[in-house]
Formats: sequence, C-alpha cells, structure tokens
Amino acid sequence: MILEKKVAFVTGSTSGIGLAIAHELAKEGAHIALNGFGDAAEIENIRQDIEKRFNVKSIFVPVDVSDFAAMQAAVDKIESELGSLDILVNNAGIQFVAPITEFPIEKWNAVLSVNLTGVFFGIKAALPGMQKRGFGRIINIASAHGLVASQGKAAYVAAKHGVVGLTKVTALENAKQNITCNAICPGWVLTPLVQKQIEDRAKASGRTVEEETTELVSEKQANGRFTTPEEIGALAVYLASDAARGMTGSAVSIDGGWTAE
Repeated sequence: MILEKKVAFVTGSTSGIGLAIAHELAKEGAHIALNGFGDAAEIENIRQDIEKRFNVKSIFVPVDVSDFAAMQAAVDKIESELGSLDILVNNAGIQFVAPITEFPIEKWNAVLSVNLTGVFFGIKAALPGMQKRGFGRIINIASAHGLVASQGKAAYVAAKHGVVGLTKVTALENAKQNITCNAICPGWVLTPLVQKQIEDRAKASGRTVEEETTELVSEKQANGRFTTPEEIGALAVYLASDAARGMTGSAVSIDGGWTAE
C-alpha cells in the first residue's frame, strides 16, 4: 500500500467528493481524519466503516474551516491522536448562484470564507508540522472554475481562481522541503451540491431532472458524462504518492474536456 502509515486530513469528507477521497486514501493505507457536517450517528458509522473496511485508524474533527483557531486546534488534535499530518486535502466548499447585481454580500463573504480563506487556514495550520518532519502533500480541490468562468458564479469562480494561485505560492515556498502542493480541478461531478443545482434548474425551466442533467453535462464536458468522486479520489492518491513528488504548483484538470476548448 503506497500510503501506509501516512495520516490524511480531508475537509468536507462526510459525503460526496471528500468521502470518496478519504476512502481512496484509506484503501492505500492512510489513517484518516474526517471533517464535515451531518447527523452525528451517521458520521460515526462512516468513521467506523473506514476503520473496519480498510484496517486504518480514523477520527472525526468537527471544525469550521473558516475559523483559524479551530483549524489550528484540529491539526493539533490530529497530530496528537494519529501521530502526524502528512496529507492535507482541502475539499470543503459551498456554492451560491446569482448575477453580480443580485449577489447578496453575505453570500459572497460566506463562499470566499469557506472556499478560499478556509484553504489558506488549512495550509497555514498544517505547514509547520510538515516542515518540521520534512514531508507533506497538500492537495487543494479547486475546480474547472479555477481556470475558466461561468455566469452567475462570481464568488465561486473568484474563490477557485484564488485557490489555484494559493496553490502555486505554497508550492514555491516549500519546493525544497519535500512538500508539494497541487490543485485538482474537476468539472461536473455528481455530488449532492450539483444535484441540487440540477433540481433548481429543472424547477426554473419546467423540464425534467433527467433533461437538465443531460444538458448540463453536455454543454461543458466533451465526453458527455459526469466525472465520478472515485476518479477524483484516485487522482488524489497519485498526488499524495512518491510517484508524484516531482509535481508541485500544478492545476490538474479532470473535467471531461471542459477546459480544452
């Protein structure tokens, strides 16, 4: 197992892409610190399932990524209970869609706070330990929207472009310390967040959810299908592995051809 004895902290990992990443990292032997929202009993079942299925340790860290003091405490807890923090996956994110002229200020602040500032806080909290140990893999889940734009998504696009820039700075500052930082840029991945967007589109247009699903994917992704969370997880495993030690500061697209045009 290529990540045996490594410790990974995946934010926003109680469902969707984050949970798939946690599963793929655990499959390769990494101990897992989970984070996210949801029913406490369901989260505990997820944690226990990871331990039993993959024979690794797993803890849950209920931290708000937009609170630096809380993030620092979370990293301290992970290092204390699991022994280190070797792989940080900044995945937590939220979305809000509206034209700029109608975009509520509080929604702008919320999206930037979680999607960009939260990534900075995670990196800032995790780096000292990584630098001390001489090893680290930081993987930021950006988006195709970190490279190109779409109407109605001012805050999300701004935040994800910021994540790509922050990834590059982090990579340069740590290039000689065996610490890499890369961004994964997915296109459409069928997660609860995307499913809600599809349902909202269907309500607005009067069309079926199936019709809106087909149109949504086809208008952006040349291959005409959603990327799966498991594919994102497999890419995260590669970026965390020794095989990717020469990759840093990269924004890696996995978007069905979205940004190829």
